[in-house]
Amino acid sequence: MTSTRETTETVQALLRSDPQSEAELEQLAREAQRLPVPELVYLVEARTPTEAAMLFRVLGTGSALAVFEALPASYQAELISALRTQQVADIIGDLDPDDRASLFDELPAEVAERLMHGLDADERAMTTVVLGYPRRAIGRYMSPEVLTLSPGMSVREALAHVRVHAEGPETIYLLPVVDDSRVLLGVVGLRRLFVADEDSIISEIAHPAVHAVATDDRELVARRFSAAKLLAMPIVDGEDRLVGILTVDDAVGILEKEDHEDTARTGGSEPLPRSYLSTPILRVVRSRIVWLLVLAVSAILTVQVLEVFEDKLDQVVILALFIPLLTGTGGNTGNQAATTVTRALAVGEVRVRDLPRVVWRELRVGMVLGVVLGSLGFLVAGLVYGVAIGVVMGTTLLSICTMAAIVGGLMPLVAKKVGADPAVFSNPFISTFCDATGLIIYFTIATAVLGL
Repeated sequence: MTSTRETTETVQALLRSDPQSEAELEQLAREAQRLPVPELVYLVEARTPTEAAMLFRVLGTGSALAVFEALPASYQAELISALRTQQVADIIGDLDPDDRASLFDELPAEVAERLMHGLDADERAMTTVVLGYPRRAIGRYMSPEVLTLSPGMSVREALAHVRVHAEGPETIYLLPVVDDSRVLLGVVGLRRLFVADEDSIISEIAHPAVHAVATDDRELVARRFSAAKLLAMPIVDGEDRLVGILTVDDAVGILEKEDHEDTARTGGSEPLPRSYLSTPILRVVRSRIVWLLVLAVSAILTVQVLEVFEDKLDQVVILALFIPLLTGTGGNTGNQAATTVTRALAVGEVRVRDLPRVVWRELRVGMVLGVVLGSLGFLVAGLVYGVAIGVVMGTTLLSICTMAAIVGGLMPLVAKKVGADPAVFSNPFISTFCDATGLIIYFTIATAVLGL
């Protein structure tokens, strides 16, 4: 029996051969239909837009919709531009309003407008509601299709209501309870509804809802959603009226996107809009070159510091041997602190107002690390190069670790305060700053101890 890997390789070979005849396309369709949806999604993301569109055309309606829904909005937009067929119109109509809004954001205005006019009145109205919120607002990611319950319903009536209307909404696992003005009163889980006495009233079994306002920042809401381990979260307007519901797949998608951006920027690059294998070489270069240029310019600080203390190095050449060790230790210590605090900020464990507590904590952490590493540096350097050099190394490591830990913990909070992405101020910038500052500390201590 042919494995999934062999089938994938066959499909890739067929795509590369640019099949045109009916027989070749039928063979491509047969092979593609044997693959699971995740493998098809990988193929679409990994191939060029032309090859991805060709693969998409031979998929059955069910597989095509499943693959399309699993793709990021940027890939969906590329497929639509390459396809421009009735198949596209059918898929657009089957998307949830929030997914449709994300797709329209990636399309040229005229294409989005044409597709919008192809929707029926209800779908167009719901999509318009979602598009009305700012791009980073959680309202952009909610589904306006919500199955609600009235507080005066009996459980028996509620169950009958759910059975009749279960097909339309994106989720029915959490049922908001609203009054006649759609003001959110609470929620009822589907499990609780099933096990409750049928004569009970909904208001008696409902519990307070963990909810968010539609204009709230998407990442903050998604983090809160994840921390509370929810399956769905009601979204309300400024007057507590229900306007939609956020589902777990959308919350996970937001967190994945934010983490992708943070990971890239922490490493000194911009996130790629496509998968790595299908991104053009020049696009990969562009995502990295700006940061490299910025860091190269900032690294001049280190060179200038060395130039200032050039005469000290001439007097005690052995000092130059320890420069890589000291700069590496400072950069690593700062990066560790920055990574820890950036994550704590992201999950809500730390807020900007906690800055004094963070500084005090990192001061102590840095000092303990410095004592351990400084003691080791004193022993090794002292035994090999003499007690004076050992004192310089031990004291410098203590000072650098303390300084780097404080800076690393401080910078993400400062970035958050000024409205910048904390990840931007993490590893690359902190490493450069700690290199230059660490060398100043090193040569200052060496000058004092060695009498240079």
